[in-house]
Amino acid sequence: MQSAQILQNTAPHAAALSAGLLIARIVFGLAMSAHGAQKLLGWFGGFGLNKTAQFFAQLGFRPGRMLAAVASATEITGGLLLATGFLGPVGPALIVSVMIVAVVTVHWNNGFFAATNGIELPLLFGAVAVVLAFTGPGSYSLDALLGLQALWSPAFAATALGVGILGAIGNLTLRRRTMSASPAGMRTT
Repeated sequence: MQSAQILQNTAPHAAALSAGLLIARIVFGLAMSAHGAQKLLGWFGGFGLNKTAQFFAQLGFRPGRMLAAVASATEITGGLLLATGFLGPVGPALIVSVMIVAVVTVHWNNGFFAATNGIELPLLFGAVAVVLAFTGPGSYSLDALLGLQALWSPAFAATALGVGILGAIGNLTLRRRTMSASPAGMRTT
């Protein structure tokens, strides 16, 4: 009886919850996509693929150009999937994967705060991605429109995030440990 009453009391808030998720998904997803476009295409004041590839090579990722393109495309794809609410936790899992790599290779030794190129921003990106993977995209999403709500299960979210984490670990194990200083001002959250 009490559970039914709780559900009844929360039902009117479903539209507000979905609206909040829509705003979070659009802002966060488009920000992540723009972040990837800076690296891949040089848009929004970014360095573009050539400089990003050089930076990746300095971090020990070879071939630098291919891996920079893959990482940038992963950020763009993950962000767009999240912004549109398509394929449930797949977009957030892609984001988590690249943020783990960014934390380990670029930000870890710089402390916490973004002002010193620390882990603050990639940690926030990753945490929000995990939250959105588990909450699902809400009613105002392509998944809801296409009837793909089964992708919103906690088990599927955990599996997608697990695959993303394994991808990050795999990427990090292939990295060569020949790191040098990053080009002036280059950040890779």
